[in-house]
Amino acid sequence: MLTRSLADVQMMIPGSMIDERYASVMIHGVSTDTRTIERGNLYVPLKGATFNGHQFVKEAFDKGAVAALWSKHEPNAPTDVPLIFVEDSLVALQQLAHAYRKQLRTRIIGVTGSNGKTTTKDMIASLLGTVYRVQKTEGNLNNHIGVPLTLLRLKEETEYAVVEMGMSGFGEIELLSTLAEPDVAIITNIGESHLQELGSREGIATAKFEIVKGLQRDGLFIYHGDEPLLQARVQRSSLSHIQTFGMEPTNDYYPLDIRVQADGTAFTVNRWSDETFHMPLLGRHHVMNALAAIAVARFASVDVAHMKEGFLRLSVTKMRTEVIKRPDGVTIINDAYNASPTSMRAALELLGQLTGYRKKIAIVGDMLELGEQEITFHEQIGEMIDPQKIDYVLTYGERAKAIAEQASKRFSKGHVRSYHDKVELATDLQKIAEAGDIILLKASRGMRLEEIISLLNK
Repeated sequence: MLTRSLADVQMMIPGSMIDERYASVMIHGVSTDTRTIERGNLYVPLKGATFNGHQFVKEAFDKGAVAALWSKHEPNAPTDVPLIFVEDSLVALQQLAHAYRKQLRTRIIGVTGSNGKTTTKDMIASLLGTVYRVQKTEGNLNNHIGVPLTLLRLKEETEYAVVEMGMSGFGEIELLSTLAEPDVAIITNIGESHLQELGSREGIATAKFEIVKGLQRDGLFIYHGDEPLLQARVQRSSLSHIQTFGMEPTNDYYPLDIRVQADGTAFTVNRWSDETFHMPLLGRHHVMNALAAIAVARFASVDVAHMKEGFLRLSVTKMRTEVIKRPDGVTIINDAYNASPTSMRAALELLGQLTGYRKKIAIVGDMLELGEQEITFHEQIGEMIDPQKIDYVLTYGERAKAIAEQASKRFSKGHVRSYHDKVELATDLQKIAEAGDIILLKASRGMRLEEIISLLNK
């Protein structure tokens, strides 16, 4: 993590000022939240529509901060503590992170995409971690605040850092890429997330492609080669080092065989037809993420044996096809972290492919931020659910009613139900589910569908 004197920090933030009395004060790490601040931290007070972190500077010092930033336009600056005066505390945080990144020898892997970026981040870190000292984005710190904090948490001895980059509008990925200056930039895919803000899949592709803006001059760009929207943008670019992954044999990396098994997914890759990779994740769609991770591992000269080891010991961020074995004999696939039409279809197809279970129950909730076509997208999900492969469909939320309306046209009476109350849904689910059954949970983050798991325990 960032360990510097205030004089060093002042040099890293253009236009900032400090009282020379405090120039030798050493800071160890950076925090923007007094609830989690640690002794020795530099506190960065951020300002939003409904909060102002400058009001908590005294509290930050009381909890162990040794210095703080202070925006010059904020009144009543304390006079008895070490402060660095800056024009804007958020911009200063970003400038500090960028300056620190340029001082490090760490190689940065930047990952974005509509779906799968967190799982891909976890895979890359696991594969590289078999050989190198690696850090990765913690939790979901992937925005204009989270990425700077991720960079500032890097240890000086870290050899590779895997940095997830998220966005909701144009210009955001460009900012993050420019801050991180990745050695490798990856786009996992182009889906429908953020259609409400970006208007079309073309707009989403344009926004995601911004990740190349900060790519090192000799850096490697890895992308989903089956996506025409990305192909077109690559052709118009001046990128010199490019690799692709996908299902089609025109890609640099593509699967020869995929087998979804009870304990995970096994697959082979064109580069090594006699080697089988196995990962403790369920679903063919995760193989695309794995191919991107393999491309990065080869860039870093990780051999096949270490790649296989990395997949076997893979630990992914919670609520990404997380398998939960309940004491009552019911299995739950908790994939409730987020959802788009692309990832919803993949999850339902996975549930349909699984064998060895008495009943298969899909619990699906609203997919958010889909714009004017949101009901159409939900209807299309309802139309694709196969009653020959899935036994029950329980929906939660106003938009998800459209899933139920379409699915009920083909399912037996009572096997498709729509809810607006999680307690009622969980109560009915307990009557349906028995030992040997499997349940899928899938919805956008705002629906908090995972709460149904705790309700089942009551």
